[in-house]
Amino acid sequence: MDSCLMVWNMKPQSRAYRFTGHKDAVTCVHFSPSGHLLASGSRDKTVRIWVPNVKGESTVFRAHTATVRSVHFCSDGQSLVTASDDKTVKVWSTHRQKFLFSLSQHINWVRCARFSPDGRLIVSASDDKTVKLWDKTSRECIYSYCEHGGFVTYVDFHPSGTCVAAAGMDNTVKVWDVRTHRLLQHYQLHSAAVNALSFHPSGNYLVTASSDSTLKILDLMEGRLLYTLHGHQGPATTVAFSRTGEYFASGGSDEQVMVWRSNFDVADCGEAVKVQRPSATLATSTRNLAEVGFSIPSSRGRSQESLQSQPQEPVSVPQTLTSTLEHIVSQLDVLTQTVSILEQRLTLTEDKLKKCLENQQLIMQRKTT
Repeated sequence: MDSCLMVWNMKPQSRAYRFTGHKDAVTCVHFSPSGHLLASGSRDKTVRIWVPNVKGESTVFRAHTATVRSVHFCSDGQSLVTASDDKTVKVWSTHRQKFLFSLSQHINWVRCARFSPDGRLIVSASDDKTVKLWDKTSRECIYSYCEHGGFVTYVDFHPSGTCVAAAGMDNTVKVWDVRTHRLLQHYQLHSAAVNALSFHPSGNYLVTASSDSTLKILDLMEGRLLYTLHGHQGPATTVAFSRTGEYFASGGSDEQVMVWRSNFDVADCGEAVKVQRPSATLATSTRNLAEVGFSIPSSRGRSQESLQSQPQEPVSVPQTLTSTLEHIVSQLDVLTQTVSILEQRLTLTEDKLKKCLENQQLIMQRKTT
């Protein structure tokens, strides 16, 4: 590992940025919700907050005493939670750039920590074979999930915030309800450790990455495997959906980052799929970048399939519909600007009327005197 970060712009022929600052391997990265900041953790025991531009300036956070395994911004971007081999979870203020508090009940390395969508809860996964749920305000451990038979490598909240999914060295993925603490789903589909997972923004699908070198797409509504994806030439170590769900990226020990186009049905994605999309960026600490086409059919009755990582013809919204929607959005933008201008003119008119009334009152007062 070369201890640097690479930030890739997904537009064709756009340049990538290479950020240096960490003194040892970079183990984790995460963009803030606004995309204006980027957090990274490293074996050098530090957390860095970067401004992802040409200069690549960063601020160093020091409080951990061992490798930092996980970094995650709160949904409002105000807080950052980190997990470390020092057996602690730490919470930081992003804008004040200061350490706030530690959560210290794990008895082995903490591999991952995540905020809930509303920012009230934190979930953490550890080599002590537990997943812990924490209340951010009281800083108390609400519940410990102990069903995993090995180290717990990764954990994350469902977009609804009502459940969490955890991946383990025991080759399993488990989903719990955070309100009743009941085990909802249990998947044992990989033949080796599951290293990472990510929920689709719709909440209907889950993608997993495993040391068996495959990715798997799970249909959470039906509780079954949809696809097994082959592409990495070694353990797949990380995977994550984009904010819109249109893409997901995976990384592996083969030093490759693969970007997959999901092409889920628009009906499944709901508001997660947008017509006008911001320019996508990808942050990674590995070398190669490849884009892979991948589609999921609308039929729920099909059997499990396996896809090779060859580029395929992407399935997309019909061009006529896309053009119509883009036109509507552009007209809405024009309408919004027009309303804004009218509001400004109305304000000016009101000010003029007030001045006229004041002048009239002064004239009347002079006449009476």
